[in-house]
Amino acid sequence: MKRWNGWGNINTDYPVPASARSYLANLFGKLDPQPDADYETVLKSVPGSRLHGHPLVDVTAETRLTHARGQSLPDWVALRSGRVGAFPDGVAYPQTGEDVRTLLAFARVSGAKVIPYGGGTSVVGHINPSKSDLPVLTISLEHMTNLIDLDEFGNTATFEAGVTGPALEQTLAKRGYTLGHFPQSHEYSTLGGWVATRSSGQQSYKYGRIEQLFAGGRLETPRGLIELPHFPASAAGPDIKEMILGSEGRMGVITQATVKVRRVPAAEEFYGVFFPAWEAATQAVRLIAQGEIPVSMVRLSNPQETETTLILSGKSWVGAADKGLRLIGYGDNRCLLVFGVTGAAAHVRRTRAQASSICSRHGGLFVGTVVGHTWEKSRFYSPYLRNTLWEIGVAIDTLETAIPWRNVMAASTAIPAAIVTAMETLGDKVLAFAHLSHVYRDGASIYTTFLFRRPSDPDELLAHWHAMKKAASLTIQKYGGTITHQHGIGTDLVPYLPAEKGPLGMDALRAACKSFDPDGMMNPGKLF
Repeated sequence: MKRWNGWGNINTDYPVPASARSYLANLFGKLDPQPDADYETVLKSVPGSRLHGHPLVDVTAETRLTHARGQSLPDWVALRSGRVGAFPDGVAYPQTGEDVRTLLAFARVSGAKVIPYGGGTSVVGHINPSKSDLPVLTISLEHMTNLIDLDEFGNTATFEAGVTGPALEQTLAKRGYTLGHFPQSHEYSTLGGWVATRSSGQQSYKYGRIEQLFAGGRLETPRGLIELPHFPASAAGPDIKEMILGSEGRMGVITQATVKVRRVPAAEEFYGVFFPAWEAATQAVRLIAQGEIPVSMVRLSNPQETETTLILSGKSWVGAADKGLRLIGYGDNRCLLVFGVTGAAAHVRRTRAQASSICSRHGGLFVGTVVGHTWEKSRFYSPYLRNTLWEIGVAIDTLETAIPWRNVMAASTAIPAAIVTAMETLGDKVLAFAHLSHVYRDGASIYTTFLFRRPSDPDELLAHWHAMKKAASLTIQKYGGTITHQHGIGTDLVPYLPAEKGPLGMDALRAACKSFDPDGMMNPGKLF
């Protein structure tokens, strides 16, 4: 069973080690966590539904509460303080595309706004209803999970859009295939959600981002069904698929998606490399990307993230490793690179040697698979740390961008620094750090995480969060970065999109949405 006010399954926990608790208490001072609002109290705050009955629509308070918010920090504050504010008036569970079409017609007759819902993992407000005089219908795709077709000649698979990452991979694995799309939200996020938000998986360096994997599908719009046929390539005008990618539910409900799949690789390994300093490490990663060394993923943590990650892991070998690294000159400025290699066994050996050689020339110390496999085992487990950090009085959030190489070094320092400065202005402390999570020939994604003391007053907590988020977002734009590399816009990043798209670009987005949804009933407030 999923948590109603946090991340993941209620039976899964990520304890905060005692050493990590001491580390955070020394940094922030005394932590004084306040109890959260209990489920029954919040449930009583759900108002009556404004929708008339429909056999596919659940209007119970329980269902409406569990579909009211996603996983952003403001969502957590709303749920855990009991101040949710707005709820869907009903949650529909279609079984087919025809059901979705029927529900859109029902919403139109009811004067309702419609929110498409996948796994509820959005961290920027994609699935949140806003306060309105009009009813809101959330359409959950959780019952639409079937494999419709696997083309073994063309290596494509067509799924219903509500299939989650684990279910999709398990289905493909039975036939010897994989999609290879592994976002950190993999446990619950869905294929339709990946397409709607232009998602990126942790191994996108090998398998591709979702826009490189999405080959076609179906979209149910307020004006009817649009088919997106699969062609290996086409010069037939602008690609409508590109309009659906990143559309965030503004154009309709994605009900099917055809994706490019591959045979399950014969071998896969993840390795660790320590560098003495951030600049040398970044240079090595850039050369790996520009030399087209066929690794499947890279993740380069800056010194602060390297230290914090090791402390939070609570692994028994961390203390001994720290002493050993310091003895050979890898001290406070050390950085940790994790890289993966996926493919035939010979390819894994050859690529490991190529990547290790570049790292060695820049001071990298290759430490084998222990660190890499530790990362691999926890990559979908680490989001659970949000729950336990919150419970001891620490809030955590992330933001991300992609920036040209010429600005990566400066921006990777400036973004966490902007967050720290914003918090200092408010008279409080924050622990902010970054890593390069995806690399390209022309630039890299900078993923920033920040932890801070959780005030007992929800308004104070949100004020702190807004100040830090704004400072970081403006810094991202100052250094020529996109406002989001993989999370999408939702509602949280709406103020920053016009600077990236320009007035004419924003007009084009609005016009495209209006062509599919002339009455503006689809997911209002998202994107613009």
